[in-house]
Amino acid sequence: MEELFTTKQVQGLLKVDRTTIYRMLNDGRLTGIKVGNQWRFSSVEVSNLIAGVKTQAEKGSRISAEVLPLHCIQPVQGVFAEIAEIGAVTTNKDGEPLTKISNSCDFCNLMLASESGFQACVNSWQQLARQSEYSPQFIECHAGLKYARARIELGGELAAMLVAGQFYEQPPDREKEASRIKYLAQTHNIDLEALATAVTNIHLLDERKQVQIGDWLQRVAHTFEEIGTERAELMNRLKRIAEMTSIN
Repeated sequence: MEELFTTKQVQGLLKVDRTTIYRMLNDGRLTGIKVGNQWRFSSVEVSNLIAGVKTQAEKGSRISAEVLPLHCIQPVQGVFAEIAEIGAVTTNKDGEPLTKISNSCDFCNLMLASESGFQACVNSWQQLARQSEYSPQFIECHAGLKYARARIELGGELAAMLVAGQFYEQPPDREKEASRIKYLAQTHNIDLEALATAVTNIHLLDERKQVQIGDWLQRVAHTFEEIGTERAELMNRLKRIAEMTSIN
């Protein structure tokens, strides 16, 4: 069984006071387990810390979107989409959907029901993933609607995105819109009449509303970051407990 150090032993090895030990526990530089009212620390982890080897908690790039609890993310995403009156989906960092799309409009539902239409939507989300700007920037998707994304960072690295949109920012030119709808219907094998009817119900959002949605988008994404980070830390602590209590 791996040797466990007391807090006093770790203080002596690292040449720090007790307060610093607790601070290191809080920020993830050090992990430990509680035995009664006393902390115990892995001798291997402490040795690695002395040698300058990063702990798992410090290796941000290893925290992936897999730690996001989708059963929690989905309802929060749904409430946000309904309040903002837009469609929303959470994707991985490459634009591949992780959740079901919330509050999707009839037009987009017809598009997403088509295999090629769905892939075209994913391609649009992937375009958002390639944006260099940190803050949400609305762009036009393949079907002519507006979308933006907020970054979900875990461990300081992009792990996922919250994508929201499905609206016009200004009234479309009817002739150009009719031509686009016809093209989309033919390209993705969608009923033209149904698509033409659905497009009339797409929301029109002004610049003020877009700014507001961009702000909400980032706030919800930050909430997802907190949920993911806390879950990753919990999983890491459970892993360390299992490692410390295992018999070689």
